[in-house]
Amino acid sequence: MERIVARTLWAMRYVVIVPVIASVVMAVEAFYLGTVDVISLLGRLASYANLATAPGAQSNARASLIGTIVRAVDIYLVAAVLLIFSLGLYELFIGRIEVAERDEVAPRLLLIRNIDDLKDRLAKVVLLILIVEFLQFALGLHPNSMLDLLYLAIGIALIGVALYLTSRH
Repeated sequence: MERIVARTLWAMRYVVIVPVIASVVMAVEAFYLGTVDVISLLGRLASYANLATAPGAQSNARASLIGTIVRAVDIYLVAAVLLIFSLGLYELFIGRIEVAERDEVAPRLLLIRNIDDLKDRLAKVVLLILIVEFLQFALGLHPNSMLDLLYLAIGIALIGVALYLTSRH
């Protein structure tokens, strides 16, 4: 009976294939969304380049274009998180990805040896996503007081501290 339970428990690790496949599908969808944003950005770029446009309208167009760029980068980072997550789960629970082990890029990017490796890689990409989100917020910020500027400066300083701490690790 103990052997049957042990084999059953060990075989249950293959259930992880469901979130692996789901994460890959979501990553492909996220890459698609980001690419659609970039293509729409290229279409709107012509209206910004029109020199006959009023200065106020051109400023609004620039802000909109920068927002789209930041949003596309954010979506691409989410897609990267999903890919890293799916590859990490697969390597931890199912088996090694031999193709990745022979690739020269894989050791610094995708090879996950334990849960801490997966956690560290995901944490770094999530930090990048948060930084991009903060940038998008800061671009749309219209400070009404000196206190708003102080909060923005504190946020930027905290991002610097977070980057410093993650690079030291």
